Amino acid sequence: MASLHPAPWPEALAGTPAIVVIDQAIERRRLSHSLLLTGSDHASLERVAFGIADRLLNVEGSTAYFRPEQHPDCFSLRPAGKMRQISAEATRTLIGKVQVSATVAPRKVALLHEADRMNLAASNIFLKTLEEPPSNTTLLLLSTRPYALLPTIRSRVLHFRFPFAAAAVAADGWTAWLADYRTWMGKLATGVPDKKAAADSVFGLYGLVARFGTVLDFATGEEWKRQKSTLPPELEEDEQVAIETGIANGLRTRLFAEIAAATRSYAWPLLQAGDEASRRALIASVDRLEHAVGLLRVNLNESAALEHFLLSSLRLWSRR
Repeated sequence: MASLHPAPWPEALAGTPAIVVIDQAIERRRLSHSLLLTGSDHASLERVAFGIADRLLNVEGSTAYFRPEQHPDCFSLRPAGKMRQISAEATRTLIGKVQVSATVAPRKVALLHEADRMNLAASNIFLKTLEEPPSNTTLLLLSTRPYALLPTIRSRVLHFRFPFAAAAVAADGWTAWLADYRTWMGKLATGVPDKKAAADSVFGLYGLVARFGTVLDFATGEEWKRQKSTLPPELEEDEQVAIETGIANGLRTRLFAEIAAATRSYAWPLLQAGDEASRRALIASVDRLEHAVGLLRVNLNESAALEHFLLSSLRLWSRR
């Protein structure tokens, strides 16, 4: 059942055990009817899901070739509105679509983007579909927070976890921001000898916070323009709002991940030199950064989360 022209898997994931298992299951026509794809980056999960859909839909017996995101037998359910919830009504609509016979391909595929955003009513409705799945249909649930799903849903799907595979964020000003962040840490690590140096450190901190917001806004706008051109034209306005909000959330998570990488790369030479104080500062700094990312998940403003992290860093690195 190989796809005629399969789309490539994300480069960072090609050949990983999960991809190999999925490829083999598709080839042998033994892929489960319901898969849960999880990882820390939704964009990577989406590419995997479209790769699976492409291999299931564009096969011998199909009457036409379509990219998965535009395929008439590939359906998507996304969060909607600023609260980014998947409602019971939207879930019923998706279920109604997959109950109908395929039009072009031998089967149908449904993608549930950010499946953990289903409210309780939607989750219970979808659970009934998992218990009695429609014929010739594959359900793909995408989630960066799988344990927010009902346990009864998790128990009825085959779970695949994928490592972080997103490319570095290429946004105007971001490379310079990271360089200035490393310089700021370096000045802290050499000590804050007087009030002027302390004031400079604080001003530098708030400059980083302000610039971070500018970088994030620009990157979100550019990514939204890119993705908007590929979205189905029938998407409702509240679904578009939810997608744009999701883009911003995903990008800020990736930016924070790159801050963590920059912190480790700065500290690595110090650790190799046997600097015990730097080791303690690094461990505590990463812990504060993880806490800040956790605050983002409960909808804290990214500037407030970053400020919290940098204030902690100011104390940690200047007291090595």
